Amino acid sequence: MKVGESYSSRDVFGKTLVELAEEYPKLAVFDADVCASTMTKYFRDRYPKRFYQMGIAEANMVGAAAGMATTGWTPFVSTFAVFLATRATDQIRVSVAHADLNVKLNGAYGGLPTGRAGATHSAVEDIAIMRAMPNMKILVPADPVETRAAVRLALDTPGPVYLRTVRCSLPVIFGGDHRMELGKGIVLHEGTDAALVSTGMMTSRCLEAAESLGREGIRVRHIHLGTVKPIDREILCAAARDCGLIVTVENHGTTGGLGGAVAETTAEFSPCRVIRVGFPDIFLESGDDELIFAKYGMDAEGIVSTVKRALSSGRKK
Repeated sequence: MKVGESYSSRDVFGKTLVELAEEYPKLAVFDADVCASTMTKYFRDRYPKRFYQMGIAEANMVGAAAGMATTGWTPFVSTFAVFLATRATDQIRVSVAHADLNVKLNGAYGGLPTGRAGATHSAVEDIAIMRAMPNMKILVPADPVETRAAVRLALDTPGPVYLRTVRCSLPVIFGGDHRMELGKGIVLHEGTDAALVSTGMMTSRCLEAAESLGREGIRVRHIHLGTVKPIDREILCAAARDCGLIVTVENHGTTGGLGGAVAETTAEFSPCRVIRVGFPDIFLESGDDELIFAKYGMDAEGIVSTVKRALSSGRKK
């Protein structure tokens, strides 16, 4: 993979499971009748005896995976994020998180996956739900390289892990030697006028926004958080002290997701002004993805406008 090229995030996820299967002989994959969409079909075709097609029964699937985890296996449960985080919430909470079992969860089609599928398939609250569960770790990779790294990190991290992936293709941001570290963010762009904090697919948009702002003489610090929980308190507090203004950007509702986590962290340890860019308190409409993102200020142009409006108000701290 080369920087600037684009690859399907879901395709990378499915192929990475196959690539790691020999290295992790106790890895099994559970699917809820969406393997052709989440691309776990690659694992099914290569390792059929380690693949479990559970049908459209997400709660049962999670329970079965939890049982397998008690025998020393590492099950990777995969289905659409909206169904995993809501329909199977009780089983994830009681059977996986409370028991602190080594179950990995792939929430596919996270956030606005495909606007034409409508509100029922948009997962704008999954991170908030998972973040509230004790023992749960949350990974939201920014590009294809980090998606591959996130699958390995999930397998190497003891206990429950929620990996959030998206349907669309993403541009490559990181080099091939990129590694994810649990609870550690990355500064992608230096500056002290303001700080952009992003996760997942919004990181490439924030990179574009940071470069655009730089051409206007506005130097923003851009931080990517591939791990939403645990969160990198140190990198956020440094941004709060140095910049005084943080703008968070996420493909998620503004309640309880990345913006909520950043606001909670800074309020407690290094207070500053935090503006959250994401979907408001709504169920999303059906339509073209990019038009919906633009409507809510979640394209590069909208992010630039938000930062400039915040700076022009004269209230950074």
